[in-house]
Amino acid sequence: MWVETNALSPGCVLLRDVKGKSHRAIIPKHTVLTEEHITVLHKFLIEKVDVSEKQAEGHIQKEVQTETVKVATHPTTSFSKQYQRTVQQYKKLFAKWQNSARIDITEVRALIIPLLDNMEEINKYVFKLHHYAKKEDYIYHHHIAVAILAAYIGYKSEFPKGEWLQLGLGGLLSDCGMARINPIIIEKETMLTEAEMNEIKNHPTYSYQFIKNVPILKSDIKQAISQHHERLDGSGYPSGLKERKINRYARIIAICDTYHAMTCERYYKQKQSPFKVIEVLQTEKFTKLDPEIIQLFIQMMTQFSIGTKVKLSNQKTAEIVFTDEKKPTRPMVRLEDNQIIALENYPDLFIEVLL
Repeated sequence: MWVETNALSPGCVLLRDVKGKSHRAIIPKHTVLTEEHITVLHKFLIEKVDVSEKQAEGHIQKEVQTETVKVATHPTTSFSKQYQRTVQQYKKLFAKWQNSARIDITEVRALIIPLLDNMEEINKYVFKLHHYAKKEDYIYHHHIAVAILAAYIGYKSEFPKGEWLQLGLGGLLSDCGMARINPIIIEKETMLTEAEMNEIKNHPTYSYQFIKNVPILKSDIKQAISQHHERLDGSGYPSGLKERKINRYARIIAICDTYHAMTCERYYKQKQSPFKVIEVLQTEKFTKLDPEIIQLFIQMMTQFSIGTKVKLSNQKTAEIVFTDEKKPTRPMVRLEDNQIIALENYPDLFIEVLL
């Protein structure tokens, strides 16, 4: 039944997602509403919501909680296993390319398509991909994660399925040219020399050489693979292209590549909080990276945050209870003593780690 927000009380159970003006879910269906949820609905100016006629009490509450556990825990296990299996299989493929083998696109598709084809599960875990990678195997995780993130942007942008799958393939193969880079450089634990960095900057060209004759990949995707390190202000590589000379697929892959790299631990760089990285992306959205795609990416990556457990920079744990679309990196959080604070009022306090 539809109930006005002003008439809601804690314990009401949502029968369908509550969506904001951007059509993203603010609060998912099956949620048992709390005072914090109702406050969020008011802040988003939601007038009515569809709730069950019975509140979540006694036996009904247990049924709702059981269903919620099923939805939350099963995908975690299945996605994790599928993702880890894909990474390990990709590691073997990459070793073949390091030994001068040509790319077998049929083999690549068989590896990545089953993972990308499960977008409903990916939808829940794109914000946590960096948790899987360790510095020792970062490169393999990075290639798979960029494929997932790029395909996901295409999916959320309502590209035709064939198009976002191609985008995922482009994300995966954008760094395949790293197979031609000396492994000593890739695994170096200290800052790279200028010569070593220049060699790394050749990898988009190497990647393009790997895939230029692959018939299944569209020409725009091939171009994106060669351009994914170009930047709007001309500061990128290998060609120093500017603005509209960089195709839209390359712009998408560039953001995915940057985000995942910054959130992961690497040999010569410490990982950063996703929220801190998003703040960095926001500052670059009018100079280096495409502002429209960044805005979409930020919306995507922050819509999963309500209810997320986090560690703050003061080492205290908290739970996110509300995220303002205009300030997604500065949500309201509930501390362990149940105090709710808005991080926008505490400029020196930020989310450090997602738990």
